[in-house]
Amino acid sequence: MTALNGRRPAMASAPTARWTRWTRWFRRWPEWAPAAAMAWCAVYAAVEASREGKGTSLPFPLPAPYAAPAQLILASLAVVAAAACWATRRRLGRSGRMAVGTALILTTPVFALGMTVLPIHVVPLASGSGLESATGLAHALLSTVLTSCLVLVGLSYRRRLTGACPRCGFRHTGGHDAPLVHPGASTASRRTRRMAYLLVCGVLPWAGVKTIWTLGGDALGITAEKWQKSNSGGSELSKALASVGIDVTVLAAGLGFFLLAGLMYPWGQVFPRWTLFLSGRRVPRLLPLVPAWLTSIGLSAYGVFLLVYASLAALGVVPAPEPDPELGGTRSGTLWLAAFGGMAFGGLGIGLITAARSYSARTRAICATAGAWPKVVGGLSGLLRSYS
Repeated sequence: MTALNGRRPAMASAPTARWTRWTRWFRRWPEWAPAAAMAWCAVYAAVEASREGKGTSLPFPLPAPYAAPAQLILASLAVVAAAACWATRRRLGRSGRMAVGTALILTTPVFALGMTVLPIHVVPLASGSGLESATGLAHALLSTVLTSCLVLVGLSYRRRLTGACPRCGFRHTGGHDAPLVHPGASTASRRTRRMAYLLVCGVLPWAGVKTIWTLGGDALGITAEKWQKSNSGGSELSKALASVGIDVTVLAAGLGFFLLAGLMYPWGQVFPRWTLFLSGRRVPRLLPLVPAWLTSIGLSAYGVFLLVYASLAALGVVPAPEPDPELGGTRSGTLWLAAFGGMAFGGLGIGLITAARSYSARTRAICATAGAWPKVVGGLSGLLRSYS
């Protein structure tokens, strides 16, 4: 067997009793993904249309709710996306294929925008601080599932049009319900690691300011007393962490860095020794990729927005932010806080995207069919060298 990237691929075992009907069904996801996407489009459209009919609005973490017409537009886009998913399973001419591709390309980012606020809801829940908004969390979850379904449909459709396997993306004979052959564990390239670490350094100013406040110091014109008073309604966990100088958002950034490191090193592909009974087992590919993609999109979008806003406000193009009445401080201090937040969120988000992209390329598996390896192994080796 040809080695990939200096490592021997982990061959798939022969089918056993564990190769159940459920496993075979899951492996045929390119066939049922359009139906699943259509069903979720119907759920999404129904929810949004019902909200519009009742005159309700969707609260965002920012003080700018969705207007009722916007919810009706989202419901209409969900219907368009459902029609495109239905058409992916039909024989279409060139104009039809272009229409389907255009519909998927235009609607998927719109629904992805709704999932960008997911980290804002998850972090308070994980810290025990409570739910920011039940309606906002429901919308974020609906958007997340719908976006995931549309990405699967678009990916399999694009692969099918190019004549590749809709499941693994390589050209080979046989079906796409066989076990997968996974490459051996590998480390991301030095260029990828340097870029990811450099981006994560953007968290340092934000973490430094938060740590100063939790330790009782003053920074950016805001006193520790006012900071602690504004966070007095937090959970017992957040208060306990603050008593030892750890802010809950800094802890969340540390968890993000742990995920980023796992995406770049072999212990993110094979469980290390300290995982006890999991030691030596292959890490499911989606286990680190799903949280990485879900959090990185929202973090990077929010971070870039803050950086652009802070830059424009500093140049006088847009009004500078008003100081928080509870925190006090000055306009310049609030502007620096926005810039530090943009560096932290944007740096961590883009860093996760960089590491997840490398991990996706290095862990890409192929179907274990009879004609797969001779045709694919060369292309997979080149892919690893190009994108790791």
